[in-house]
Amino acid sequence: MIERKFVKENLREVLVEEFISETLRNVGLSKVRLQRTPLGEKILIYASRPGLVVGRKGENIKKLTQVLKKRFNLENPQIEIAEVGNVSLDARIVAERIASTLERFGIQRFKAVAHKTMQEVMGASARGIEILLSGKIPGARAKSWRFYAGYMKKSGQQAIVGVRHATTFATLKSGVVGVQVSIMPPDMPLPDDIEVNATHTEVVKPVVAEKTKRKSVRRKKTDEAAPDGTQPPAAEGETKPKKRAAPRKKKTDQAPAAEAAVQHATPAPASTEGTDEA
Repeated sequence: MIERKFVKENLREVLVEEFISETLRNVGLSKVRLQRTPLGEKILIYASRPGLVVGRKGENIKKLTQVLKKRFNLENPQIEIAEVGNVSLDARIVAERIASTLERFGIQRFKAVAHKTMQEVMGASARGIEILLSGKIPGARAKSWRFYAGYMKKSGQQAIVGVRHATTFATLKSGVVGVQVSIMPPDMPLPDDIEVNATHTEVVKPVVAEKTKRKSVRRKKTDEAAPDGTQPPAAEGETKPKKRAAPRKKKTDQAPAAEAAVQHATPAPASTEGTDEA
């Protein structure tokens, strides 16, 4: 029994939405929401031109409230009107505009109407749009015309939930023309969207360069001697540079030089043969 009650309430909500959408035509109607409150039913109407919905001194709202009470047995319906933010991204309003333009100017300019509508929607930063016009346009034979721009998701969960669809019709002399509009909003998340987070880069100081600078400063200070020939006093926190030892000569080089010097200094021994003879 509870399930039947829920089904009955939802069915009544759908009938209320259809009745309001049929009653308020050419006012830029976007959607209708029915909320249940302790005081009664609250009906939210989103439209692009709320002034036409209200009427002069609220006449249209009063009439609509009385009709809803009698026809759908609503105890205390409270109607609130809200304005749509971005009209060009609402599929229902765009479809209604195309239908009203075709009813005004006929089917001779249907291509211009479709292209102008696509430019307005894409100018509102939409990802994509698709317009389908089917009927006796432009001749007596029924055809189907497709106009599209941008990117449109056709399959998957995002195509069912994210893409905005709307269907309406235009009554012309040649017959009824169906209008179907699909708009892909800019804020719809896609599974293949990738965001790269900005990484925090730390600046590392060149420690090696500072050490080389300190060494060069120390070398300059050691090279600069005092006027009396003594080394300048070392600064605080600075050590005196060590003296470099003279390179030692190899032993192999010293031995031949010493032997040559000894041979040159000692005279040659005198011959004793002549003395003995004498």
